[in-house]
Amino acid sequence: MANMMDHNARIASMTFASVYPHYVNKVERKGRSIEELHQVIYWLTGFNEDKMNQLINDKVTFADFFQHASLHDNAHLITGMICGYRIEEIENPLTQKVRFLDKLVDELAKGRMMEKILRT
Repeated sequence: MANMMDHNARIASMTFASVYPHYVNKVERKGRSIEELHQVIYWLTGFNEDKMNQLINDKVTFADFFQHASLHDNAHLITGMICGYRIEEIENPLTQKVRFLDKLVDELAKGRMMEKILRT
């Protein structure tokens, strides 16, 4: 239990700005574009380009990042395994939101169609 609490605390204190370049590298390596990555992030969070850039420049933690977000109504449809965890079974709300984003980025990098990634 303490291990999971440490894991959740680490995720909460990580900055979105530190992880964002890894998302960019991952999708570009697989032939997807930054614009597609942004579309996925905007869909999940409700952010626009200006808001996301502000949060990156301010180096906000994931806790603050998702505190500003308006999670998409269909985010609950994001299911499956990510980093060894079944997303729908993650109990910590913030960790689950971060894993939602990780899963969407993985799906984008794996070449999944945008309509399926965005759960439309």
